[in-house]
Amino acid sequence: MVDVRSQWSVVGDFVPTHANSLKDGRASGTLMEFPADPIACMQRLFREQGDYATLHGDGQKLSFVFCAEGNHQVLSDPVNFHSRFFALRGGRNSPQRRLSSGLLSMNGEEHRRNRRLVMDAFSKRAVPLYASTIVNLTEELLSKWEPGQTVDINHEMTEFMLRVTSSILFGVDNPEMAYRIGRMTDQWVRMNHEAGIGAMISSPETAERYNELLGFAAELDAEIAAMIDLRRHKKTSSHDALSMLLAAHDGEGSITDEQLIGHTALLFAASHLTTAHTFAWTIFLLSQHPRIMTDLHHELETLEGAAPLGAALDRLDLTERVIKESMRCLPASAYSQRFSTCQQKLGNLELCTGETVIFSQFMTHHRSDLYVDPYAFQPERWKTISPSPYAYLPFGAGPRMCIGAALGMLILKTVMPMLLSRFKFQLQPYAEISGRVISTMLGPITPVPMTIEAQDGKFESVPVRGNIGELVDLAGYVSNQSQAA
Repeated sequence: MVDVRSQWSVVGDFVPTHANSLKDGRASGTLMEFPADPIACMQRLFREQGDYATLHGDGQKLSFVFCAEGNHQVLSDPVNFHSRFFALRGGRNSPQRRLSSGLLSMNGEEHRRNRRLVMDAFSKRAVPLYASTIVNLTEELLSKWEPGQTVDINHEMTEFMLRVTSSILFGVDNPEMAYRIGRMTDQWVRMNHEAGIGAMISSPETAERYNELLGFAAELDAEIAAMIDLRRHKKTSSHDALSMLLAAHDGEGSITDEQLIGHTALLFAASHLTTAHTFAWTIFLLSQHPRIMTDLHHELETLEGAAPLGAALDRLDLTERVIKESMRCLPASAYSQRFSTCQQKLGNLELCTGETVIFSQFMTHHRSDLYVDPYAFQPERWKTISPSPYAYLPFGAGPRMCIGAALGMLILKTVMPMLLSRFKFQLQPYAEISGRVISTMLGPITPVPMTIEAQDGKFESVPVRGNIGELVDLAGYVSNQSQAA
């Protein structure tokens, strides 16, 4: 039987997995409170312990930081706090090891050099080159929808972002191959999350799951390698990230094919679902706030049906505030982690070498000393506040801040106006909308059913159920207790 515990990339035996994977409760202990419901666990720890907290169980410990000052210490110091990607490593020189060896799992000089090289594909010069791809794919999506149609907007935006991310990373010259790699990468990420429970439980089931992961990784590795080979021998230039990464070089040379495989896999993993969830949450929040949607509609009318390109993007002030507030209220990345490389003090905590430290975007974004009425969706707050990078961090902060932050904002600010100018999205009354953190991402775990109508500028909210009322204040929220009564 394979002992998967030796393959987990996070220091220690703790695995930030999904409660549904804990099938029979064999992995017991206080630490299981965190993966079962990360937000509820962190909220309890903050109430009981304050800005810095610890969670113990089975001889293990997790440390947490819930304040901007602590975020600054952890995220601004890449020497004393290292990063590792949540993935099973695989054997040396294995496809699984290559796929999980991108920027998110690099540290020190290796990370600094590779980040400089990868940045070529996400620089201020490069990002605008992706705009036409984004617009074209958005037009394809809009042409597929019809008034009166009801869709799960989270599913729709997840599929849309798979196409966008695949096209930006791998280009549009071979769309079928690009989408196939994108879909395979998405599946690889999900398989890593599912197999991760094997770090705590050795069983035939987890060993089989791990072996399936290794086999699938070999297939994905071969597909990405084939795409790299195609790009390397392409005669004409392409405005896709992979082509730019192939051209990137410094005094020490260029990015190797093995590094390219890891970079592309992890860049996809970091951008696909996070952006899709942000779209779904933002459209949902606007559907429940008709006054804000009315004001936004007036702003979007100034586009006169055109895609917001170039200077037009800079004039969409309310659009930007809406997106920023959505990412504050329901950040797609709810938490992340670092591990301590030495014995050191963090706030009132004494950290040991190798100890895992959790920092949380969700918790920081919901501090009442940073944001008035923190559970309310209030885009207008951004007219008067300017939080520090460590108090508002949807893309992380510090020297390891998300390399694709500018691209992510370009996608959101381009696509959202195109969708909302063409169509009105009406939530189904009494829909059950619930969110949960799976791995580190806060996304809908229920359908988000929206009826699509031609945009007429008339908006109204509807009653809504589910645990969404615990995550954000909603006037139309109907709790299970009140419905039963």
